[in-house]
Amino acid sequence: MLVAVFAVAAGALVANLYYAQPLIASIGREIGVREDLAGSIVGATQIGYGVGLFLLVSLADLVENKRLVLTTLSLTIVGLIGIATATSASIFFAASFLVGLCSTGAQVLIPFIAHLVPEARRGRIIGNVMAGVLTGIMLARPVALFIAANLGWRAVFWCSAGLMVLIGATLMRLMPKRQPPKGSHYLQILRSMVGLFRSMPALRRRALYQSLMFAAFNMFWTAAPIMLAERFGLSQMGIGIFALAGAGGALAAPIAGRFADRGYIRSMTVAAMATLGLTFYATGIATDWQWLTALVVLTIVFDAAIQTNQIASQRIIFLAPKQTAGRVNAIYMTINFIGGAIGSLLGTITYHAGGWTLTSEVGAIIGILLLAFFMTERRDLPKPK
Repeated sequence: MLVAVFAVAAGALVANLYYAQPLIASIGREIGVREDLAGSIVGATQIGYGVGLFLLVSLADLVENKRLVLTTLSLTIVGLIGIATATSASIFFAASFLVGLCSTGAQVLIPFIAHLVPEARRGRIIGNVMAGVLTGIMLARPVALFIAANLGWRAVFWCSAGLMVLIGATLMRLMPKRQPPKGSHYLQILRSMVGLFRSMPALRRRALYQSLMFAAFNMFWTAAPIMLAERFGLSQMGIGIFALAGAGGALAAPIAGRFADRGYIRSMTVAAMATLGLTFYATGIATDWQWLTALVVLTIVFDAAIQTNQIASQRIIFLAPKQTAGRVNAIYMTINFIGGAIGSLLGTITYHAGGWTLTSEVGAIIGILLLAFFMTERRDLPKPK
C-alpha cells in the first residue's frame, strides 16, 4: 500500500513540470508573453526544479523526511493555485518557479522508500515507484490537453492542486517518520556533496549514463510533437493520444527492478543503451515510411530502455549508507536534470536543422557514446548483494 502511494505521489509531483508544455500558446496569449518567448513558460518550472534538486533534496539527510515532504507538498499547492489564478507573466513565472522547486519532494520519497525495504527487494520497489514517475511524465501532456480542451488551461492546475491535497492527506496518515542522524548543519551537508561525488565512482558513472539517457528522452519528446503534426498531420488531441500510448514504457520498471535484484545490472545497462540507440534510429525509418503503428511500438520500447537504465542506476547508487541517501540522490538527479535540459535544446536544434532524420541520427549517436563509456567501466564497482 505504501509503495503504491509513494508511486502515485512521486508521479503526480513530477507531472507538474510538464503540464504547461503543450499549452504554452494559449497560456502565453492570456498572460501577455510573446510567441518568441513562450518557451520561458516551461523554463521557469524547470529552473525551479533544478534548484530544488540541489538545495532541497539534500535536506533529506538533515530534516525529518515526512515533515520535509509535507512542507514541499503544501508549497507546491500554493504555487499551483498561483499559476491557476495568475493575471500577469510575473506572477505566473514566480508561481511556476515555486512549483518546480517544491515538486522535488518526489526525489525525497524515492530514497526514503528504497531504504525502508530489505536490500534484496530494493530494485523491485524502486522499479514500482519509478513506474509511477514515468507514468506521471508521460501522462502529464495528454491529460493537460484533454482538460484544457474542455475546461481551459487554468483548470489543469486547479485539478493538480486538488490532487496534491489528496496526496498530502494520504501521506500524512500513512508515511512513517524518519529523523536523519543529528550533528550536521545545512552548509556542511551541501559541502559534503562535493566529497561524496569524488569518493563514489559508481555515482559519477551512473549519473553520466542516465544524464545522457535523459538527454535522448527529452530530445525525443521535444521534437516528436512537431514531427507528428508536420509528418503525420496529427492534431493536439492526436499527439496527446500518441503520448498516452508512449506511457506504456512505464510497465518495464517493475520488471527491470526484479532483474536488478537478481544481479543483472551490467546486462540491463548494455541492453538499455543499445535499445535506445537502435529504436531512436529506427523511428527515423518509420517516419520516412509514414508507419505510425511502428512509431508507437518503437516509442514504447524506447521509453522502456530509459526506465530500465534508471532502475539499474538507482539500484547501484542506493547501496550508499542511509545517512547519505538524500545527498547521493540530489547529486544524481541534478546531473540527470542537466542532461535533460541539454536534450530539450538539442531536440529543437536538430529538428529545425535537419528534420526528424537528423534528430533520430543524433539519438543513435548518443546510444553509441553510452556503450563506449560503459565499456570503460571496471567490473569491480559496487554491485547489489
